[in-house]
Amino acid sequence: MKSLAVLKFGGTSLAGKEQRALARQRVREALEEGFDVVAVVSAMGRAPAPYATDSLLALVDGAGPSRNADLLLATGEMIAAAIFAQELDEDGCAAVAVTGAQAGIVTDERFGDATIRRVDPQPLRELLARGVVPVVAGFQGASENGVVVTLGRGGTDLSAVAIGHGLGAERTDIYTDVSGVMTADPRRIPGARTIESATLEEVSELAQHGAKVMHSKAADYAHRTGTRYRIRGLETDEGTLVDESVDHHRPVTGVALSDRLTWIRVIRGDIEHPTMRMETELEMFRRIAQGAISIDQVTINQAGVAFVVEGDRGAEVRRLLGDLNLAVRVREGCAKLSVVGNGMREAPGVIYELVSALAEANVEIIHCTDSNVTISVLVPAEDGVRAEQAAHSRFRLDVGDPVT
Repeated sequence: MKSLAVLKFGGTSLAGKEQRALARQRVREALEEGFDVVAVVSAMGRAPAPYATDSLLALVDGAGPSRNADLLLATGEMIAAAIFAQELDEDGCAAVAVTGAQAGIVTDERFGDATIRRVDPQPLRELLARGVVPVVAGFQGASENGVVVTLGRGGTDLSAVAIGHGLGAERTDIYTDVSGVMTADPRRIPGARTIESATLEEVSELAQHGAKVMHSKAADYAHRTGTRYRIRGLETDEGTLVDESVDHHRPVTGVALSDRLTWIRVIRGDIEHPTMRMETELEMFRRIAQGAISIDQVTINQAGVAFVVEGDRGAEVRRLLGDLNLAVRVREGCAKLSVVGNGMREAPGVIYELVSALAEANVEIIHCTDSNVTISVLVPAEDGVRAEQAAHSRFRLDVGDPVT
């Protein structure tokens, strides 16, 4: 049995004839190297392209998640799969387009943001045994009852990683318009460079904290399942290897920035009894959860509770907690800078270097949290890019030399 390569092509990689010709070349190259190939495709182009996801969503006036909306949105990838398979056929490469359901992707029924429960490898293996290239419509699957659902924005990355894991692929390549994971967003940081290799955990953390090159659900799925993959540029065929076996000694691998955040600080007032404090905090978190407000960067200590929410939702949080014996302080207009690196586990002084760099750049630190491989600091939104540049420079990410 041949080794398998799963090749994912995003919307910009399929937007025009020239891009699709290059994508077909990548398929042929993998076949010539002796691989069986499964291609996974996104909807072609971006709005106002007629079959882009946002263009299709506009047909129902931007309706929220529903069974009908998911069926509509899934057609964008189906169209792309049919066109790409037809063009491969015309190139002399036998191919057949299949939906996510026909590819064996089984999900729950959470419309607009479904979770993959499993991938049945048999349908794709049967096609591969016939000597054809399955071209899978990404971003979608079907529930146990056969209902079509979508996987959320960027869900084609998730489709590819799940298929790669489910079929035991030797290669899972995510083709995009940039040559791999960058040390920072090159649109903001001129010295940003491509990272040659990174761990599954590092890319998962970068994606969760704002890096756009890999969908966060896909990066998390790969991390949980131990699925190695590469992020490659369509034109260069070069990029970043993402694998748990990557071993490097630099303390920081990359930085990411996300904005439009609100910092909430909750002071307990005159509640002194530990049990009453705990009950009040539990009620606070219950109300926030029922209000469908996701929180991040949570700290709980004797002084109170602090956390971060997306968007300008300070007034909403105040309203939810208004009748509790709590003083709620709100600061909107924040950005979160996250510094990520597997090497910081064994490198003392990373937090010192980060705080020192931000102090020299005259950037206020509002809040700070950390995990094994990530330090996240909340800063004023207007200082976000300056903070990102200061951290990128301090850890010498433009040249790849670690701070010693």
